[in-house]
Amino acid sequence: MNKISKVRYQQVDGSGTGFYVLVALLSVLIVVALGAVYFMEHNGHYVTGMSNRIVWGTPHVFAIFLIVAASGALNVASISSVFQKKMYKPLSRLSGLVSLALLAGGLMILVLDLGRPDRLIVAMTEYNFKSIFAWNIILYNGFFVIVGVYLWMMFERRMNKFSSKVGLLALTWRLILTTGTGSIFGFLVSRQAYDAVIMAPMFIIMSFAFGLAFFILILLASYKWTERDLGDAIMNRLGNLLGVFIAAVIYFVAIYHLGNLYITENTGVEDFLLFDGEIYSQLFWYVQIILGGLVPIALIYSPVTRGNRMTLGLASVLVIIGGIAQIYVIIIGGQAYPMEMFPGMDIISGYGGIASYIPSIAEIFLGVGGIAVALITIVFFVKFLPFLPESLSDEVADPHHNR
Repeated sequence: MNKISKVRYQQVDGSGTGFYVLVALLSVLIVVALGAVYFMEHNGHYVTGMSNRIVWGTPHVFAIFLIVAASGALNVASISSVFQKKMYKPLSRLSGLVSLALLAGGLMILVLDLGRPDRLIVAMTEYNFKSIFAWNIILYNGFFVIVGVYLWMMFERRMNKFSSKVGLLALTWRLILTTGTGSIFGFLVSRQAYDAVIMAPMFIIMSFAFGLAFFILILLASYKWTERDLGDAIMNRLGNLLGVFIAAVIYFVAIYHLGNLYITENTGVEDFLLFDGEIYSQLFWYVQIILGGLVPIALIYSPVTRGNRMTLGLASVLVIIGGIAQIYVIIIGGQAYPMEMFPGMDIISGYGGIASYIPSIAEIFLGVGGIAVALITIVFFVKFLPFLPESLSDEVADPHHNR
């Protein structure tokens, strides 16, 4: 009998002080986020850093980051069911849960940042199929349904035989979803920083890195706090996979910027983002590339730190920080650079020049609240449903152990 079939799943027993402290902390963050929403809605968006030039602010940065990460978090389940990698099978349930939780957190931010959340009803009932935004609403709803069915196939033993087929559908759907998210920016021809077809595949590989980093942190925390066995084999495999994804993100970012530099009309926006953009250039080089890219790769592959779980956790945290910085540069930096409304002419007032944007505390609280929603969802589901294997020791999780 294959050892993977011996994996037993069990919900988290007991309700210690740590559980209540964690739930209380996340609940406080959610309440503060709701208070921030009320403050912005009651006083108007002039209390935020947004303006007529910067219409997508920090909440959108957090929302897009969580939505992109949600797609990538399902990668572990896809590797198991679609590509038949048995070592990843015990992690499939948690992978699906993290994916849905991140998407829920991201969509919560988007809905509450609409200015008029009730207008979402219009967006859900009257579709403009020429709009990429309308298509994304369909993709988000479909993702919830498909991954929900996917989890049911994993939980119900009689339905396990269909999990690979549903997993293939989920893989295809999430690739389309992330393509749609990247295409929001790739199809905006009025913004020189956005107008690039490579945005779609770049967002896909970004999702792989961000989602896996989130998943690794959830996995490490879950097994540490529940005192369950977590073997080195599976963690080393996830670490190597994360390193590959980080390198791929850096590669796509390099191709994107080199391609823009080659096109003469885009040299201005590239100079702005890479060298003259002050906070945007600093975020790009110091946070996105160095702190969120090169340092994690060094931590994962260096002979000194390779295989160390603390450094893998640190690398995952840095990937998330670098990912948020990357989305910030794309969204905020892309809007801050002036639109080319009259080619060959300078606009001396109105929409000319670099737009100023300083995120308000309320915007930041709303973004953090979305992350808290995702985390508290995961906490409650692993508490009351058998998402976590009792053990992921090498003897249980590694099909080639001692062979």
